[in-house]
Amino acid sequence: MDREMAATPAATASGTATPSADRGELALSDLRGRGMIEQTTDEGALRELLAAPGVSIYVGFDPTAASLHLGHLLPVVVLARLQRFGIRPIALVGGGTGMIGDPSGRGSERTLLAREEIEANSAALREQMAKFLRFEGEGAALMLDNYEWLSGFSHLDWLRDVGKRFTVNYMLAKESVRRRLEDRAGGLSYTEFSYMLLQAYDFLHLYEHFGCRLQGGGSDQWGNITAGTELIRKVHGTEAGGLTFPLLTTAGGEKFGKSAGNAVWLDPRLTSPYRFYQYLYNADDRDAERLLLLFSTLETAEIAEIAAAHRAAPERRQAQRRLAEEVTRRVHGETGLAAALRLSQALFGGELAGLEPHEIDEAFAGVPSVVLARGDLERGLPATAAAAASGAASSRAEARRLLASGGLYLNNVRLTEDRPLGEQDLLAGGVVVFRAGKRSHALARFR
Repeated sequence: MDREMAATPAATASGTATPSADRGELALSDLRGRGMIEQTTDEGALRELLAAPGVSIYVGFDPTAASLHLGHLLPVVVLARLQRFGIRPIALVGGGTGMIGDPSGRGSERTLLAREEIEANSAALREQMAKFLRFEGEGAALMLDNYEWLSGFSHLDWLRDVGKRFTVNYMLAKESVRRRLEDRAGGLSYTEFSYMLLQAYDFLHLYEHFGCRLQGGGSDQWGNITAGTELIRKVHGTEAGGLTFPLLTTAGGEKFGKSAGNAVWLDPRLTSPYRFYQYLYNADDRDAERLLLLFSTLETAEIAEIAAAHRAAPERRQAQRRLAEEVTRRVHGETGLAAALRLSQALFGGELAGLEPHEIDEAFAGVPSVVLARGDLERGLPATAAAAASGAASSRAEARRLLASGGLYLNNVRLTEDRPLGEQDLLAGGVVVFRAGKRSHALARFR
């Protein structure tokens, strides 16, 4: 994990100390080399800001759910990489702005959450951040909640101290606002219109109280970030900087971190380590190298070797396997990775006897299954009859042909005869798993 790798406050990716004068150039080169930067403010000034003593960078996370999902992971990983260069990360949980909802990148207004729900979500996000960021020692990361300062503003104070700094023309020129205004059916509420100023004030507050002069975010945050740099310049005459990260989509054009219409969550209670692993293992060949660069801690030279080996033998899926292993380990630890590998191997001939009922259900979710009477075992139900009933074969005759050719498996062990099934064949939960050939599975559940 990055927490372990960041033990030296000003460590480069190779672990050697980075003089502050070189830090800006090295940090930007590292992020660019891994494809992590979409846009920046003036790059020369940004390089100087990154090299400044005590430099901090903040990224905001709206607590709209009780977990981050895989699509949210990139900004967290960027903060973790920058911390290794001695740049202090500030993870800002939007307990205040989350009550409003950011219109950036959206075609409709967000559902407003109750304060109690936001507080619960914020606590969950803090716990997840701690897996990636170091919150102790020199250059320790900070976790802040903008509800602490935004909740204290009266409307009059807000209009006087912040609203007067921006013209409506300036705000209307921002792409996130303009795009929503073009939608005559949906439009843009005043609540969402004001979001830009709330985020700009966050930047000002972090500058005034924590010396933060850098902000990062997804590419849809560019307008909000530059509004913050403008506010700091107008109030204090100080230049601040910003950079954005690419919004990720798969090579097929789908939003990264979505699976069958559902988010791939970092919380194992919402997305199991096995499902998390499988999502990455099934990545498109065109995405695997890019995702290794973005989400793993592997050096770029090693990733290039993995990519070359993958191109030479794509059927072995070496890049996807390494991607799934590295990212699952980062998010779920060695225990989570081991569980994911155990269930994944079950699909390809691995040991099934030690699996729990819920693990069998998860590993073989979506395969054909049938419920048979437990008494059939006492009556000597033949394996081929059960295989045909389960859907592993289209008929008992087909099951016999598979058996004769060595292609019929019971609990991942090749069947050599059409013997009766017995209690000794049942896995946890009274299940047997048939496999026809290499990958065609079916379950028979005895009740």
